[in-house]
Amino acid sequence: MVAGIHAVVPHEVALSVRDLTVRLPEGMERVHAVENISFDLKRGQILCIIGESGSGKSVTANAAMGLLPRVIHVSSGAIQLDGVNVVGLSYDRLRSLRGRVVSMIFQDPLSALNPLMTAGAQIDEVMAAHGVGTPQTRRSRAIELLTEVGLPDPELMYHQYPFRLSGGQRQRVMIAMALALEPMILIADEPTTALDVTTQAQILELIRDIQRRKGMSVMFITHDFGVVAEIADSVVVMEKGRIVEQGSAEQVLKSPSHPYTKRLIAAVPRLTGKDRTPLDVASNEPILKVEGLVKTYRSGGTLFGKQRIVPAVKDVSFELAPGRTLGVVGESGSGKSSLGRVLIKLLDSDGGRILFEGRDIAGLSEAEFRPLRPQIQMIFQDPFASLNPRSTIGHILTVGPVAHGTPYVQAREEARALLAHVGLDAGAFGRYPHEFSGGQRQRIGIARALMFKPKLLVADEAVSALDVSIQAQILKLLDQIQRETGVSMIFITHDLRVASQICDEIAVMQKGRVVERGPPSQIFLDPQSAYTRELVAAIPGEQPGGTRPVAANG
Repeated sequence: MVAGIHAVVPHEVALSVRDLTVRLPEGMERVHAVENISFDLKRGQILCIIGESGSGKSVTANAAMGLLPRVIHVSSGAIQLDGVNVVGLSYDRLRSLRGRVVSMIFQDPLSALNPLMTAGAQIDEVMAAHGVGTPQTRRSRAIELLTEVGLPDPELMYHQYPFRLSGGQRQRVMIAMALALEPMILIADEPTTALDVTTQAQILELIRDIQRRKGMSVMFITHDFGVVAEIADSVVVMEKGRIVEQGSAEQVLKSPSHPYTKRLIAAVPRLTGKDRTPLDVASNEPILKVEGLVKTYRSGGTLFGKQRIVPAVKDVSFELAPGRTLGVVGESGSGKSSLGRVLIKLLDSDGGRILFEGRDIAGLSEAEFRPLRPQIQMIFQDPFASLNPRSTIGHILTVGPVAHGTPYVQAREEARALLAHVGLDAGAFGRYPHEFSGGQRQRIGIARALMFKPKLLVADEAVSALDVSIQAQILKLLDQIQRETGVSMIFITHDLRVASQICDEIAVMQKGRVVERGPPSQIFLDPQSAYTRELVAAIPGEQPGGTRPVAANG
C-alpha cells in the first residue's frame, strides 16, 4: 500500500497522476511497467495517451481503475480521481468509485461482455450493483442509454446477446454501460482499434459528442495518431513505461520534439493516391481468376425456428496477375474475410468458379485440393490464435512441409533461413509463441506461409491489430518478399491507408458485392461509388502535420 501522498489537486483537474511507478514481477525484461510518470487530465477535456505495445499506457489506465493484475503493483506515486488518491484504497472503496466517478471502455467488447447475459441485463447490473433504481426504472434507463449511443431499435437491442451484435454495436453497448451512472471520467482503452473506418468514425464521434454534452473528461488510449488528430485536446506520449513528451494536440502533432514521437508520426500510413510500380514478371496471364463467386451462410431451420440465410459473397469476379497485390476493403460484414476463406478453401463456395493457374478449384474435394494447398497460403489476423502455443516455432514452421514430403533436415534449414529473412534471430527456432511480441508473431506467421514457397498469399487483416510502427515494418517486409519471390497477394483490410501503401489494385466490397475496383489513384482520388467516398471520408481526423486525408471531391 502506498500512503502519505496527499498533494492538493487544482479544481480544474479531474484525474491527476504524480510520480507513478508500477513494478513488474521478477524475471521480466524490464523492472517497471510504468516509471515515475506524471500528467493531468483536465475537466471537460480529452487526453490521448499514445505509444506502442509495452509502452505502459494500458497499465496506467488499469492502475487508475484499480484493476491491475495481482502480479504487478504500484510501488510509488499517486493517482487522484476527483481529489481522492486511489492508490492503496480498499476493494469496497474502489468499487464505489468505479461507475460513479470513473468508468472504462475496453478494447475488445466481445471479451469484456458476458456472453450469457443480454445487453440490457448487463447495463441493468451496473446500476443494480450500486443500488440505483428499481427494475422498472433501470430498464427504462438502459433503453434510454441504448438510444443515446445510437443503436437501432433499442428495445430489441435490450434483449440481444453479445454474439448477435456487430463489433460496432458491441462497442456501443460497452459505452452505454460505462455511462450508466454518469461518471465524470471516462477511460477508453483502444476502443476503435479493431473496427472498420466508418464504424471507427462513428464511435469517435459518439465519444466526442457525449463528452461535450455531459462535460466529461476522457482519457483515450491509442496507438494511432490519426485518432489523436481527430479528438484530442492534449497528448501524452509513452515509450517503455516513461513519458517522453506531452503537450497540446496541436503542439505534439505539428511540432513534435522527441525522436520517438517523430518516429510514430512518420509510421502512420497515409493515403498516397499513387500507383505502385508493377513488378517485371515473365507472364501476365492471371494466376487467379474468380468468376461469379457466391457464398451464403445458413443457420437454424429446425422445427421451432425459421432458417436464417445470410448472403456473404454475391457474384464476385476479378483477376489477379502474377506478382501483383489486390486489396479487398470494406466494413465489417462486407464479405471480405468470407471471400478470402473461400479462395483458400477453408470454406466451400455455393456457386461460381475459382481458376487457379487455369484450373477450377472451387469444386475440388479436400483430397483433390491437398496437393495444391502449399501453393495457396494464408496469413491470419491474429498470429497468437493461429500458432500452436504448445509447439516451438521450429516445429510450427517445419511440420507442414515435412507432411508434404520435404525432408526434415532441409525443412529445418529453410526455416532457420526464413526466420533470419523476416528479422528474427536464430534462437527463435526453439522458443514458443508466447515468448514473442505481436509484431514478432506476425513475422513468424509470414515465415510459416512462405515455407511452402507459395504462388498466392491471402493476408486477412494481417496488420490491423499492430502498432503503426510495427505495421510499417510488416508492410515493408511483405513488399520486399513480393519483389524477391514474385508471389501474388490478396490483401484484406478495413484500413484504406494501409491498402494504399501495398496494393496495385483495390476492390471495395459492400454487403457481399464488389462495388468498385481500380488502382489506388482512382479509388482514393476519384472514387466512383458513393460507398467508396464514404469510406475515404471516414478515415479519422487530420494526418500528422496538419494535412487532411485525401477525400473525394476535395
